[in-house]
Amino acid sequence: MKYVDEFRDGDKARRLAGRIHNEINPDRQYRFMEFCGGHTHAIFRFGVHDLMPENLKFVHGPGCPVCVLPAGRIETAIQLAESEDVILCTYADLMRVPAGKGDSLNRAKARGSDIRMIYSVTDALSLARENPARQVVFFAIGFETTTPPTAAAIRIARSEGLNNFTVFCNHVLTPAAMHHILASGEARIDGILGPSHVSAIIGSFAYADCCRDYQTPLVIAGFEPLDVIQSTLMLVRQVNEGCFEVENQYSRAVSETGNRKAQALMAEIFEPRPTFEWRGLGSVPDSAVQIRPAYAAFDAEQRFSMQAAQTADIKGCICPAVLRGVSDPVDCKLFATACTPEEPKGACMVSSEGACAAYYSYGRHRAEMGKA
Repeated sequence: MKYVDEFRDGDKARRLAGRIHNEINPDRQYRFMEFCGGHTHAIFRFGVHDLMPENLKFVHGPGCPVCVLPAGRIETAIQLAESEDVILCTYADLMRVPAGKGDSLNRAKARGSDIRMIYSVTDALSLARENPARQVVFFAIGFETTTPPTAAAIRIARSEGLNNFTVFCNHVLTPAAMHHILASGEARIDGILGPSHVSAIIGSFAYADCCRDYQTPLVIAGFEPLDVIQSTLMLVRQVNEGCFEVENQYSRAVSETGNRKAQALMAEIFEPRPTFEWRGLGSVPDSAVQIRPAYAAFDAEQRFSMQAAQTADIKGCICPAVLRGVSDPVDCKLFATACTPEEPKGACMVSSEGACAAYYSYGRHRAEMGKA
């Protein structure tokens, strides 16, 4: 296949789904967690969920980088923007995520703080060059996919002597989150649809320990509907055969070893954090990175002596439970009533990769709420 339309062929999708129906064991339940918000949206946008047998359920996991960032880290950034003469910049979705007591970066901006939406970390570097008398802080988030660009920006800043550029680092690591969820056993998971872009960086080998330790199969899946359906079929076959291996459906973009150059760049600039707080998961050991001492001059937490803020999610929001795979968006009393994309109460409704946004945007909530 060469063109995107070929990965969205309805007849091929129905034939693949038919194989799942033929091979699935009607006497058991299959619960597969998609570990990528892109998969969640593909499942609902293209109706993949409707093609599946009734005893196969997709479970939503912590695959949305905006969603897993705890409210306290956003509150910390707001405090920095309001207490220091800085230009704080970050991506669009993060601007609207509720922090403590319903606050947000957008609200802080409206109060007068210099907070700017950017499209890439290179925009933050440009702001630093254009404003040499101001401190520019890049509020960095994301999994291993967006970590190499942040590392590259820090290296560029040092080479150019951009001493007014720093990074508030919130990059997290996918395999550690997988280990945490499977170890907890809170959400029964029979298999995992592995992330696509993350795997292009870290490679398929990165999940081998997880599959072995928890005897759970994983298939790295592409983003298109045929990718997701084929990957689901591969998981069904592993479950039926009692296997727990890493398989790579997305071989057109993912290799066993990943992007070695990107990995080396990340290792040069970052080191593991002993622990990091995730929304929904709590403190997870070795699940994030921080800037190495050699590059401490570009670490906003060091330069501004930033103190971690503690704040609670909005009362009634079950986004943490959705991220752990133990609840669906429609289980939330706020969903599609007090909480909508226009007036979000939780991160999962804000982000373009959030499960709540997927349910709402593609009408899943109407079908599910109609069953109640």
